[in-house]
This record gives sequence, structure tokens and C-alpha cells, in this order.
Amino acid sequence: MSASRFIKCVTVGDGAVGKTCLLISYTSNTFPTDYVPTVFDNFSANVVVDGSTVNLGQEDYNRLRPLSYRGADVFILAFSLISKASYENVTKKWIPELNHYAPGVPIVLVGTKLDLRDDSQYLADHPSALPISTAQGEELKKQIESSSYIECSAKSQQNVKAVFDAAIKVVLQPPKKNKKKKSGGCSIL
Repeated sequence: MSASRFIKCVTVGDGAVGKTCLLISYTSNTFPTDYVPTVFDNFSANVVVDGSTVNLGQEDYNRLRPLSYRGADVFILAFSLISKASYENVTKKWIPELNHYAPGVPIVLVGTKLDLRDDSQYLADHPSALPISTAQGEELKKQIESSSYIECSAKSQQNVKAVFDAAIKVVLQPPKKNKKKKSGGCSIL
């Protein structure tokens, strides 16, 4: 019997894109019906201390969040397939942060809320929801050099297992890197 291996998989992405639902759906095969923001989602509170107003908000979490990145074997970077802002933040916010704090760690790009992308009633009720196409997701995968791109629905369980299978596979069977051989030359300065 072979020894089991621990893999540290960190899930990141904008608040309310479905990270917690994805994790709960994968681990318990159930979909949570209530939104429960997790520790690094968008929180903000103004507190008065000794007559001074102190804002405890996103800035503090932005500073603390990277502490969870240490030792990560793989990242699952999630965006919502019905949120153009979360899609854009992949390149504006998340990739710069991951490249800074965890360079070289593989990333599985995940489009969440697949069940809502083609839900005409949901889209009619939420005119600000701008669906992201599979082609846009694939293009983003190439742009950020992600190991894979998967669209899923935590609610219907569609492709949820595939997300984590891809994360495990990229750690246990990393893609071969094309190393260019340096030409043996001589430089005279």
C-alpha cells in the first residue's frame, strides 16, 4: 500500500462567486442554500475606539489573505460565469497577487454558476448579469497560462469533481516543461 500524500489546494476568487459552495458541494454532495461569507470575503465594519473611528475592512483581509498561500501546491482560481467583474478581476487582481506571493504554483481556472449562465429567467431577473462564454474562459486560460479551465455548477454538481480531479492531477502529474537549451557561447565584455 502506498503512502498517502497531502496536497494543499487554495481556492481564491472574488466574493460571492461560489467558492464556498464549490467546496461544500465537493466534500458533502450538498448545496448550501444560505450565503455564508467566509473569512476572506468582503467584510467591512466601522468601529469607534476611544472616540476614533476605525474601519476594519477589505484592506485588512487583503493583507491577511496571502498568509494562506504559503506551501500551496495548487490554486483553484474561481470566477462567476454570470459576473463580468469577477472574470476581469482574474487578470486585474488575482493573477498579480498569486504571481507575487506564489510564483510557479499551478492554477486551475474555474468558471462557477454554470447552471445560471443559460437560465433565461435568472438573466431576465438580473439584467446586470453578463454571461461569460466558454470561449472567453478558454481565452482567459491561455492568457494566464492556467493548467486547465473547467466550468461547473455547485448547485447541480456538474463538473464539481472534475475541478478537484484537475487540481490533484496537476500536482501529482505536472506537465512537462519545455526547457530551451542554452547555446554554449562566449561573451566578451
